[in-house]
Amino acid sequence: MLRSLGRRPVAGGEEDPRVAELRTAVSRLRRELAAHPAEFADRCIAEDELAALAAMVAHGTPEIPRLRRSLLLIAGSIGSVSALRPGLSQVRAAVDLFGRPPRR
Repeated sequence: MLRSLGRRPVAGGEEDPRVAELRTAVSRLRRELAAHPAEFADRCIAEDELAALAAMVAHGTPEIPRLRRSLLLIAGSIGSVSALRPGLSQVRAAVDLFGRPPRR
């Protein structure tokens, strides 16, 4: 039986805890980035990829290769901003919950 929790349909009424964790981490980092006063060259890349991650989790379980690509772009764009490292670490940990991408 599929039921909607307002965010996405789920089987058996339970939301995938990995999706919930990723949603929380992405939301936190988006808020921290928005509140960060300094401008930096790749800020728009981080904002775009965080928006893409938010959209992915809003539509169910995201694709692992796409998650990892977004994480790499976000890390590359804000990795030198020490104030955002805790939030970035939380996003990385949430992405890691999905496991490794399939080998080609």
